Amino acid sequence: MLAIKKPVQTLYSEFKATCTSTAKAEKIQFIGAQDNDVYNIAAPFELDGRQIIAGRVEARDSEHSTVMFFEQTADNQFTLISDAPTFELQDPFYTYINGEFIFGGVEISPDPENADALIWKTCFYRGRDIYSLTHFVDGPARMKDIRLCATADNKIMVFTRPQGEIGGRGTIGVTQIDTLEDLSIEVINNAKLLDDHFEEQDWGGVNAGYLQADGKIALLAHVASFDDNGGRHYYPSTFLFDPADHSYSSMRIIAERSQFKAGESKRADLIDVVFSGGLIHIKDDLYRLYVGTSDCEAQWIEINQPFLQQ
Repeated sequence: MLAIKKPVQTLYSEFKATCTSTAKAEKIQFIGAQDNDVYNIAAPFELDGRQIIAGRVEARDSEHSTVMFFEQTADNQFTLISDAPTFELQDPFYTYINGEFIFGGVEISPDPENADALIWKTCFYRGRDIYSLTHFVDGPARMKDIRLCATADNKIMVFTRPQGEIGGRGTIGVTQIDTLEDLSIEVINNAKLLDDHFEEQDWGGVNAGYLQADGKIALLAHVASFDDNGGRHYYPSTFLFDPADHSYSSMRIIAERSQFKAGESKRADLIDVVFSGGLIHIKDDLYRLYVGTSDCEAQWIEINQPFLQQ
């Protein structure tokens, strides 16, 4: 596989040129969150025969959120699980490594160097299920979108997203570890950057990884850019990664905000934000993509095979 670096605007133009049908989309209603928004959800997972969603629960005028777990109680309706644990995190995610449930999110705290700013880090938990989760490692300060994915030979690929002097506005890195015990800040900081994805003015990150039958990892990601007025534009995207030789394909946008239901926005600059949460295979080439929209709502959309070879 050979990746070709393209500006987000070019990726978007390619998406528009091939997007020919109106996709089915629905909002998800959350019961028990009171007056708070629920957004930037992970895809549903099964627990004791129930469909569960982890969501970012947050007041409209705040960045301080709590991740809570909701159980499906009707079509497109999820109700808070009253005895489930809660976490003072943003943007939940999960995966399974050797049969173990791995859960995480982003923790924010005051920036010691700037009283008016926040810093963040990715926190990881492990357990049999949501009730037995224990914290086991944190990522580096100021790094979101760290994700893990098991390989066919029982190794673990680690996808990172450094920002700043290394990584610019946000670039994907990758490294491999043998066990969860090997995951550390040093390992994450030393991940090799995938330089063929983002132009200097753009950014992106991995949101979830899915091991394929051929051993490749299909990655759900996002790409993003600013417009001339400071508005943010986030698009769900995908690419393929081969653990055998660490080759990877180009990014491909798979959805945009206008395909989802109209709704509210946390701020004016966040109207065109779609934050990738996860994918569920429905049947044949049909998938359901779960996302946060405009930083205040949660929705899904049905799309065709999102992991085409590029």
